[in-house]
Amino acid sequence: MSDGLLLIEKPRGITSHDAVDRVRRALGVRKVGHAGTLDPMATGLLVMGVGRATRLLRFLGDLVKEYEGTARLGEETDTLDAEGEVVRTAPVDVSDRDVAAAMRDLTGEIEQRPPAYSAVKVEGRRLHRAARAGEALEAPPRTVRVDAFDLLRFDGRDVRFRVVCSSGTYVRSLASDLGGRLRCGAHLTRLVRTRIGSFRLVDAAPPDRPGDPRPLEAAVSHLPRLDLDDEEAVAASHGRCLGPTGIEGPYGAFGADGQLIGVFRDTGTKSCPEVVLSQPKR
Repeated sequence: MSDGLLLIEKPRGITSHDAVDRVRRALGVRKVGHAGTLDPMATGLLVMGVGRATRLLRFLGDLVKEYEGTARLGEETDTLDAEGEVVRTAPVDVSDRDVAAAMRDLTGEIEQRPPAYSAVKVEGRRLHRAARAGEALEAPPRTVRVDAFDLLRFDGRDVRFRVVCSSGTYVRSLASDLGGRLRCGAHLTRLVRTRIGSFRLVDAAPPDRPGDPRPLEAAVSHLPRLDLDDEEAVAASHGRCLGPTGIEGPYGAFGADGQLIGVFRDTGTKSCPEVVLSQPKR
C-alpha cells in the first residue's frame, strides 16, 4: 500500500478514531492517522494520512472547514447537541428574518468558549471527563473566525444552515449562541462536514472501502512550492538547512523529479526542515 491521503466519509455514531481503525483493517496497515476530529454525532469528511503522509497531517490543521447542519430552537441540552439531556425549553416566536440577522451577528472574529463536553484540557483534565464527574471546569474563551453562517431553511423550529469557519470553531457552540441571541435557546441536531480546504465530501469514500490513497503531494498542495536543483535536493533529503527563500510560512520542497522531499520553513537567514520524508523501504 502506497503512502498518501485518503478522503473518508465518517458515518454517524462512531468516533474519528473508530473510523481510523476501520481504514486500518480495510487496508491491512497500522500507520493511519486523521486531521480534524469529528464528534460521534457528526458525519462527513475526515482527511486521513497513510504511511509517511501521517507526518504531514499537521499542516492541514489550519485549513478552513465547511459544514451543513441543523439547530433546533427552543431546547437547550447539557452537551449543546442531541447527544445530551434537555435542560431548558422555551417558546419559539421568531421569523426567518430574525434568524438570518442573528446568524449575521455571529460572523467574523468572535470569542467562543469550548463546550463543557469537549476534549479540551484545563488544569491537565479533559473537560468532558470533569463534566461527567460533576466538576465545574471552564476553558478560557478563544478567538475563532466564522466566514459565513447562512440560513438555508427555517420551518419555525429547526434551522438548517451552512457555516464556513476557521479550525477550532465549535459549531455546536455556534448553534447554542444562535439560540441565545434569539432568546429561546437551541442545540445542534445534525452536522455534516462538507469541506476541508480544497478537499470535499463528494470525493470521499466509506472507511470500510477507502480505495487507493492520493499521492503524498496532495497533503501540501495548499502550501507554497519550491523546486530545488539537484544539489539542494540532496542537501534537503539529508535534513540540511537551505538558503533563505523569502517564503512566509511552511512550504513544500520538491526535487527535480517532482517528488516531495519535505516541508521547510524560512527563518529569515535560512530555510530549515520541519519534516523530511525518508525514502520508503523497497
